[in-house]
Amino acid sequence: MIHAGLNAYVLLSALLFAIGFFGVLLRKNTLVIFMCLELMLVASTLALVAFSRFNGTLDGNVFVFFILTIAAAEVAVGLAIIVALFRSRRTVQVDELNALKH
Repeated sequence: MIHAGLNAYVLLSALLFAIGFFGVLLRKNTLVIFMCLELMLVASTLALVAFSRFNGTLDGNVFVFFILTIAAAEVAVGLAIIVALFRSRRTVQVDELNALKH
Protein backbone atom coordinates (compact mmCIF):
# COMPACT_ATOMS: atom_id res chain seq x y z
CA MET A 1 0.00 0.00 0.00
CA ILE A 2 1.31 3.42 -0.96
CA HIS A 3 1.42 5.97 1.85
CA ALA A 4 0.57 9.52 0.77
CA GLY A 5 2.44 12.19 2.68
CA LEU A 6 1.41 15.68 3.68
CA ASN A 7 2.83 17.13 0.46
CA ALA A 8 0.50 15.01 -1.66
CA TYR A 9 -2.56 16.15 0.27
CA VAL A 10 -1.55 19.80 0.17
CA LEU A 11 -0.79 19.56 -3.55
CA LEU A 12 -4.18 17.95 -4.22
CA SER A 13 -5.89 20.59 -2.09
CA ALA A 14 -4.13 23.39 -3.98
CA LEU A 15 -5.03 21.83 -7.32
CA LEU A 16 -8.71 21.49 -6.36
CA PHE A 17 -8.75 25.06 -5.05
CA ALA A 18 -7.18 26.36 -8.27
CA ILE A 19 -9.70 24.48 -10.42
CA GLY A 20 -12.54 25.95 -8.36
CA PHE A 21 -11.04 29.44 -8.44
CA PHE A 22 -10.60 29.50 -12.20
CA GLY A 23 -14.05 27.97 -12.62
CA VAL A 24 -15.56 30.87 -10.68
CA LEU A 25 -13.64 33.37 -12.79
CA LEU A 26 -14.29 31.84 -16.20
CA ARG A 27 -17.77 30.30 -16.10
CA LYS A 28 -21.01 32.11 -16.91
CA ASN A 29 -23.58 29.68 -15.45
CA THR A 30 -24.51 30.37 -11.83
CA LEU A 31 -24.91 26.67 -11.03
CA VAL A 32 -21.40 25.91 -12.27
CA ILE A 33 -20.03 28.88 -10.33
CA PHE A 34 -21.80 27.60 -7.22
CA MET A 35 -20.28 24.13 -7.71
CA CYS A 36 -16.83 25.68 -8.15
CA LEU A 37 -17.26 27.57 -4.88
CA GLU A 38 -18.15 24.30 -3.18
CA LEU A 39 -15.05 22.70 -4.72
CA MET A 40 -12.94 25.46 -3.19
CA LEU A 41 -14.56 24.80 0.18
CA VAL A 42 -13.83 21.08 -0.07
CA ALA A 43 -10.22 21.83 -1.00
CA SER A 44 -9.77 23.93 2.13
CA THR A 45 -11.31 21.21 4.32
CA LEU A 46 -8.98 18.63 2.78
CA ALA A 47 -6.01 20.79 3.73
CA LEU A 48 -7.33 21.20 7.27
CA VAL A 49 -7.74 17.45 7.71
CA ALA A 50 -4.29 16.79 6.24
CA PHE A 51 -2.59 19.24 8.60
CA SER A 52 -4.59 17.89 11.52
CA ARG A 53 -3.47 14.35 10.74
CA PHE A 54 0.13 15.49 10.27
CA ASN A 55 0.13 17.22 13.67
CA GLY A 56 -1.63 14.32 15.38
CA THR A 57 -4.50 16.43 16.72
CA LEU A 58 -8.22 16.52 16.08
CA ASP A 59 -8.47 20.32 15.79
CA GLY A 60 -8.71 20.31 11.99
CA ASN A 61 -11.36 17.59 12.06
CA VAL A 62 -13.49 19.64 14.43
CA PHE A 63 -13.18 22.68 12.14
CA VAL A 64 -14.16 20.54 9.16
CA PHE A 65 -17.27 19.34 11.00
CA PHE A 66 -18.40 22.94 11.54
CA ILE A 67 -17.44 23.95 7.99
CA LEU A 68 -19.48 21.13 6.47
CA THR A 69 -22.45 21.97 8.70
CA ILE A 70 -22.36 25.58 7.52
CA ALA A 71 -21.83 24.43 3.91
CA ALA A 72 -25.04 22.40 4.04
CA ALA A 73 -26.96 25.53 5.02
CA GLU A 74 -25.13 27.50 2.35
CA VAL A 75 -26.16 25.00 -0.31
CA ALA A 76 -29.80 25.26 0.70
CA VAL A 77 -29.79 29.06 0.65
CA GLY A 78 -27.69 29.30 -2.51
CA LEU A 79 -29.87 26.92 -4.50
CA ALA A 80 -32.98 28.73 -3.29
CA ILE A 81 -31.54 32.01 -4.57
CA ILE A 82 -30.63 30.44 -7.91
CA VAL A 83 -34.13 28.96 -8.28
CA ALA A 84 -35.69 32.34 -7.43
CA LEU A 85 -33.48 34.06 -10.02
CA PHE A 86 -34.41 31.47 -12.62
CA ARG A 87 -38.12 31.87 -11.90
CA SER A 88 -38.00 35.64 -12.20
CA ARG A 89 -35.51 36.00 -15.09
CA ARG A 90 -35.81 32.62 -16.89
CA THR A 91 -32.03 32.30 -17.08
CA VAL A 92 -29.08 31.32 -14.90
CA GLN A 93 -26.42 32.96 -17.05
CA VAL A 94 -24.42 35.55 -15.10
CA ASP A 95 -24.16 37.93 -18.08
CA GLU A 96 -27.93 38.15 -18.37
CA LEU A 97 -28.58 38.63 -14.64
CA ASN A 98 -28.33 42.36 -14.13
CA ALA A 99 -30.59 43.40 -11.25
CA LEU A 100 -30.13 47.14 -11.70
CA LYS A 101 -31.56 47.23 -15.22
CA HIS A 102 -34.95 45.66 -14.40
